[in-house]
Amino acid sequence: MKKNARLSMMIAIAAVFALLCVTAFAAEPGSKKDPLVTLGYLEEVFFGEIMDEVDERIEERNEDIAAEVSGTSSTSGGGDTFAVVTLSNGQVLTGDIGCEVMLRVGKAVCSAPSAPGLIDETDASTLNDGGLLVQNHLYMMTIEGRGVEAASDTVKVLVRGGYTIE
Repeated sequence: MKKNARLSMMIAIAAVFALLCVTAFAAEPGSKKDPLVTLGYLEEVFFGEIMDEVDERIEERNEDIAAEVSGTSSTSGGGDTFAVVTLSNGQVLTGDIGCEVMLRVGKAVCSAPSAPGLIDETDASTLNDGGLLVQNHLYMMTIEGRGVEAASDTVKVLVRGGYTIE
C-alpha cells in the first residue's frame, strides 16, 4: 500500500506542477492574464504618449489665449454667467443675437449697420450706430451684426452670450 500511496502522491505533484507550468506559459505577457508592466515600457512608451497628449492640450489652450489677447477670439459665454472683456481703442465686440453687454470702464459706442442698433434694457430705449453707451446700463443685441466699439484706450465690459472681437 505504501507503494501505491507514494505513486499517487508523485502523480499528484507532477500534475500540479504541469498545471502551473501550462498556466504560467499560456498567458501572453502584458495581457489581462499577465498584467506585468516593466519600468522600461512606462518610461519609453506610456509616459511618452501621455506627455504628447499633454503637450497638444497645452498648445491648444495657448492658441486660445493668444487669440483672446490679440482680439481675434470667438467666445461663447455660458447662460447666466457674465465674462469681463477688455477692449482696446477701435476694437469691436460683435454679439450674437441675445448677447448682453454692460459698459463698466471707459467709453464705447454702438456699432450697427442699420437701426436699431442696441436695445438699452435699463431704460427701455434703443441706441443707434455711433451712440455713446452709458456706464452700468445693460444692452442687448437683438439683430445680427450689432456690437460695441471701444472709444477709449481701455474699455471693460461685462458680456453674457456669444460674441467675437475684431
